[in-house]
Amino acid sequence: MQILDVMEKALEGTPMSETDYQLRRFAPKVQEKVKEYGIKYDPKHPIPDDGSLADDMFEAAIELLAEVGAYCTSTARVISYSEHEIRRAIAEAPEEIELGEGRDRRKLRGRKVGDKTPPWCLLGTGGGACSSDKSFITLVEGYAEIPETNGITTPALTRVGGMRIRPASPLEVLGAQRNAVLARETCNRVGREGIPIMNSLSTAESDIAFAAAMHPKFGMRRSDAYMICCMDPMKVDFARLNKVTTALSLGGPISMCYGPLLGGYAGGAEGTALSNIVHHMMGLLTYQASWLLPFPLHLRYVSSSCRELLWVISTTGQAVSRNSHIISLNLNYTSAGPCTTMCLFETTASVTAAVTSGMSIESVGVASNRYEDRTTPVEPRISAEVGHAVAGMKLSEANALANKLLAKYESKLSSPPLGKGLFECWDADRRRPTREYRNVIRSYKRSMAGLGVKLGEEL
Repeated sequence: MQILDVMEKALEGTPMSETDYQLRRFAPKVQEKVKEYGIKYDPKHPIPDDGSLADDMFEAAIELLAEVGAYCTSTARVISYSEHEIRRAIAEAPEEIELGEGRDRRKLRGRKVGDKTPPWCLLGTGGGACSSDKSFITLVEGYAEIPETNGITTPALTRVGGMRIRPASPLEVLGAQRNAVLARETCNRVGREGIPIMNSLSTAESDIAFAAAMHPKFGMRRSDAYMICCMDPMKVDFARLNKVTTALSLGGPISMCYGPLLGGYAGGAEGTALSNIVHHMMGLLTYQASWLLPFPLHLRYVSSSCRELLWVISTTGQAVSRNSHIISLNLNYTSAGPCTTMCLFETTASVTAAVTSGMSIESVGVASNRYEDRTTPVEPRISAEVGHAVAGMKLSEANALANKLLAKYESKLSSPPLGKGLFECWDADRRRPTREYRNVIRSYKRSMAGLGVKLGEEL
């Protein structure tokens, strides 16, 4: 499947309105597959240990994509794929990709359930917003200094030259270019010259800003990775395909990121998990993706740490890793903000669900990524420590741990503490958390030790 094949399908596919595709094609077909395969969410097992469930969900996802296709909003047509095309794309998906340069060059590989190999740790804000160059530099500097960091996911600038960035404007183009320059310069200043920047340009929402900032003079390299988002459910437009075409011309690996909403078009936990799996296959075909980045979210909480979402993350990872070598990294979001133990317990639960189920991680979107400058380098560092600590843990043990973690924060998800802003709990000059945040971290790590998970020394 090549980009020209995708365009032919987008131009010549079955005409259909977006509403009909979403409500009359996609949504009912998801529920039909859930019923047909007997997919059931069990709240007592947020991290289930049922290989047959995972295998059934993978097969259901293949059938779902073959029956509903993807949807191009620019042409109002369905992009159809045969079951043969889907299975061939799964079989031919890359087993590994090399990213970074020099001593920071590494191989990103798919993982398996119970894999003792530490997860690939793509660390940062998950595209969270920052208000200034100072915030951007402080965050990226902190991410690059985390020992477990394999790749950087940069924050998104919201202002350039003191002006708030407007979509598809010269301000967005300038902001995206500045995003690239600052990211590379900041990694250089802390001795991580070769580390890959894997979400490319968080500031570039439009295709023109994306393409403009891709010029090598701004610091992007073929050894970086290009993340392009999909619209829920299973939708693409020409702007996103323009990004795909640009990235393909540069030779860098593409990731399709997507966030099915629990309570959205796919319905509850069962349908959301099925949607999450099928998007992996859609990404291989439509976006020419080499690796995939799901971030399923709860419609109400806008986070991924609730009981249902842990099940969605775990079943997705198990289905994909048991039945393919697709490279998948789960991006998690917390409801609580920095300088709270709840935030750290939330990311611990989500990371545990992903890593023990055969995925690597991107971490972390803090406080639902709703606020500027409400994230620090602490949360991704804790996520990485947890990812390394739970690698190889049995699913039954991970489930027991998840239930104990949920007991610490589950009742607070509807009104989580927002914690403190970046410079309120992170000392930018000394590049470390404030004394108050260090006390929070100590309390959290004592609790984790009591749960049988020993983490690193004090930050």
